[in-house]
Amino acid sequence: MHYLKDVKELFSNCIITGDKGYIGRQHQINLFETAGIQLEVSLRSNQKEERPFIRILKKVRKRIETVFSQLCNQFMIQRNYAKSFVGFKSGILAKVTGFTVLQFLNRFIYNKPAGRVKHALAN
Repeated sequence: MHYLKDVKELFSNCIITGDKGYIGRQHQINLFETAGIQLEVSLRSNQKEERPFIRILKKVRKRIETVFSQLCNQFMIQRNYAKSFVGFKSGILAKVTGFTVLQFLNRFIYNKPAGRVKHALAN
C-alpha cells in the first residue's frame, strides 16, 4: 500500500492496473481524487459486484504475473546471497538479463512464444 503514495507523486490522469491486494474502494477513490488516477483491479471470483475489466488490462496483468512467477520460480530471484549492495544489484541484473535474453531468443531466433523461457534452449 506504500507504493500508492509514490504513484500519486509520479503519475496523474492515467489508468493503472493493480492486483487483488488493491481491491478496496477507498484506495481507488483516494487515487482518483488526489491525482486523477483510475486504478483498475480485477474482481475476486466470489464478489457479487459485476463490472467489466478492460480486456487489454487483463492481458497486461496476466503477463506481469507470469513474468514475476517465472523470475521467482525458475530464476530464483528472491534467493540472493550477496554480501554487499553492489553484489545484490549484480545478481538481480544478471537474472533479469538472462530472462530477457531467453525471451529474445524465443521470439526472434527460434520463432517460439517469448514467454516460454523454461526450456528456451532445449530443442
